[in-house]
Amino acid sequence: MYLHYGGAVNRDRLFHASCIALLATAMSFAIRGDIMSDVQRLLALDDVHVGWILGAAFWGFGLSILVGGPLCDVLGMGTIIRLAAVGHIGGTILTVFATDFNLFFAATVIIGIANGFVEAAINPLIATIYSDDKTRRLVALHAWFPGGIVIGGVLAFLFTQLGLNWQPKLLLLLVPSGVYLAMAMGQRFPPTERKAAGVPFSAMIREIARPLFLIVWAAMWMTAATELGPGSWIPTIFNRVMGSSAQAGILVVVWINGIMYLLRQFGARAAHMISPVALIGVTALPAAAGLYLFSRANTPAAAFAAAAVFAAAIAFWWPTMLGITSERFPRGGALLLAIIGASGSFSTAMAGPIMGWISEMYGASRVLAYWALLPTTLALVFGGIYAYDGIRGGYAVEKLSVGPAS
Repeated sequence: MYLHYGGAVNRDRLFHASCIALLATAMSFAIRGDIMSDVQRLLALDDVHVGWILGAAFWGFGLSILVGGPLCDVLGMGTIIRLAAVGHIGGTILTVFATDFNLFFAATVIIGIANGFVEAAINPLIATIYSDDKTRRLVALHAWFPGGIVIGGVLAFLFTQLGLNWQPKLLLLLVPSGVYLAMAMGQRFPPTERKAAGVPFSAMIREIARPLFLIVWAAMWMTAATELGPGSWIPTIFNRVMGSSAQAGILVVVWINGIMYLLRQFGARAAHMISPVALIGVTALPAAAGLYLFSRANTPAAAFAAAAVFAAAIAFWWPTMLGITSERFPRGGALLLAIIGASGSFSTAMAGPIMGWISEMYGASRVLAYWALLPTTLALVFGGIYAYDGIRGGYAVEKLSVGPAS
């Protein structure tokens, strides 16, 4: 149990509910990616329609994070999580019964909003109930995003082998959605850390303008684009360059996410073996190397080896960026976490078209070689932050004391 000024909170139950909610979010991305070709054919959609649907998934995700973060202070994190579960369940059912583009698009928007509400609520929730161990717990929580990609991808593949169509694959989302809704019902949720400490809204807003936060915010665009941008292109690059008749590129994505899950789940303490800032700084160059080596690979074995280097390097990035935000700017509360999460989602949405342009201009085999410039830049950025921290005595976690709610 965890005690706050409002009473006892079962933080283990809330942590596990958050993990399952993130699992549902990841499964929705994996399954949607698997079924889109069937949906396009059966609903007679053109590529423009598909582009709108995929765009709604990413942009809706980012926008709902941005809106949902501040709502955590107004409605409470428990309400936001329950609304997310309702959105997952309702959006899934609506998708299954969709017979045209308009219904499918609306259902995708609903699921995207639910995904964003999950991200908006669980990050400040974990930062609040584990205020003394934020980054490690956020890393362990976010193990379930790559974990969900693997689970959703493998189950969708198995359903395909059984000859099932796309609707049963989507119905899989009802399982984790129902479980985390049930786990959240009747539970006491604490106020956000910022609200519990009595930090006024105006002070939260002022945190946005802190120079260090602006640097972290800019870096999030690069870390997210490096981590998630290649995911949609690696299968295409592998299939084209390797001439894979089995279209085995998706297995590279499963391989990458499997490695990330294992490292986040069982290596979460790494973020505080060295400072979170140093963690990203020292892994940025291996991330660049992994991308470059993948672009040069001419055998499947070399490609999978390069993908393993890349996966190990970027495994902790997203949750560590959230941990840095929560530890260094706690007065920014759920708002700053929402800004960071939304920026990562927007960056991922923008990365796809940019990588497509690189492919058109220079060829698919050159995309990841050019993309390796992003993590190379990150090594310099986080090296600079680390040096700045060193001058000031090292990485410091800012603490908030519990005060009157505001």
